[in-house]
Amino acid sequence: MALYPTPLVVVGVMVDGKANWLLAGHVGIIGHDRVMVSLAKPHYTNKGVKENKVLSMNIVTEEMLPAASYVGKVSGAKEDKAGVFEYTTGESGAPLLTASPLTMECSVVDIYETDGFESFILKIDHTFAEESVLNDKGKVDYHSLKPVLFEMPTYEYIKTGEVLGKCLSFADQYKK
Repeated sequence: MALYPTPLVVVGVMVDGKANWLLAGHVGIIGHDRVMVSLAKPHYTNKGVKENKVLSMNIVTEEMLPAASYVGKVSGAKEDKAGVFEYTTGESGAPLLTASPLTMECSVVDIYETDGFESFILKIDHTFAEESVLNDKGKVDYHSLKPVLFEMPTYEYIKTGEVLGKCLSFADQYKK
């Protein structure tokens, strides 16, 4: 569990014709063309992911945290969570959260099962970002986005912090 913190996302999926949302912190990059979200097997959300083979991953900001935390606490099998967030529907049919400044519409390319978990290997089909979180080159500016991070061993939400330096900029300081 030492690879945390990770960005929090709200997973959006259609289950039995209704939008369903789930807060997820087990996310990762597995290549330049694939990402992964790992969900406990009993989650109601998994049913929709497996049936439709599409989902959205919506980056959580501090403003979204109360609603995002709520959809992580209650089960879609027991409560209808469709109305928690406003959403649009992507080309694939996945619900895209309008409150999130960065949303990825994804298709499932594989499912990797481990004890108690289903890890969905995803291809990002479309990425939608508000202009306010892009830099002048059209790339995501994490200083503006400010995603909420999830830290697993303590189950804490963390704000992004200060910049230490550019990638590889400390290499010249290494003394052999």
